[in-house]
Amino acid sequence: MTAFPLQVCGAFGRHAADYEGQAGLQRGIAWRLARLCRDLPLPPPEAPRADLGAGSGLLSRALLHHCPGLAGRPLLQLDLCPELLARNPLATAGPAPLVWDLNGGLPAVLEPAGLLVSSFALQWLEAPGRELERWGRALAPGGWLALAVPVRGSFPQWRQAAAAAGVPCTALELPDADALIGALASAGLATTLQQRLRFSRPAGNGLATLRRLRDLGAGSSRTAPLSPAQLRRLLRQWPSDAAMSWDVLLLVGRRIA
Repeated sequence: MTAFPLQVCGAFGRHAADYEGQAGLQRGIAWRLARLCRDLPLPPPEAPRADLGAGSGLLSRALLHHCPGLAGRPLLQLDLCPELLARNPLATAGPAPLVWDLNGGLPAVLEPAGLLVSSFALQWLEAPGRELERWGRALAPGGWLALAVPVRGSFPQWRQAAAAAGVPCTALELPDADALIGALASAGLATTLQQRLRFSRPAGNGLATLRRLRDLGAGSSRTAPLSPAQLRRLLRQWPSDAAMSWDVLLLVGRRIA
């Protein structure tokens, strides 16, 4: 495992106790994606199914509400962070959860899969497009994949403040939406739903925004941290009333053959 996945896992682990209280956007997106999946035909009972990067189980719980037929065989809860899985109520109600690094592909137990879902996890992987294509290829014919992921174009307020301050922007570099859509097509999936949405969250000043990401466990970056002097320059350029904007891609696809 390389350094960045360990950094991400450690950050979420340290803040696992605070995650549910801070994850309002993630909860809302999970609920929206689950509602969009409510009319999908359920996979056969014997077909493997999993929530990839399940964390505390926000998406799987939303799916159980909108797709109660899944209760007969709950989704496998898979995540690299054991501290988040320990706070996932579905980790004790269904199959034993699996601590797994998705940078290395899927576990053999999931291939071929009938249903794979993921929300706000793919962006943390080293090569999101490559791994998404792997997920698609792991589906059985007729299998479904449902995904929510923040994409490039998010955090424009942060990037503008960094440019004005003349300092690096340390926001996580997010995947390109068109590249992810292309990865699904390359895997042989037909996209049945595609939405790109922008969400703005009240954030207050720049320091409050960065602290909120940290308290969520989502403050990891491949860019070196700013020095104290650079951080002060950034915060001076950050509008005091700016909301933080996220561009989020929702995809639902089905393997044709």
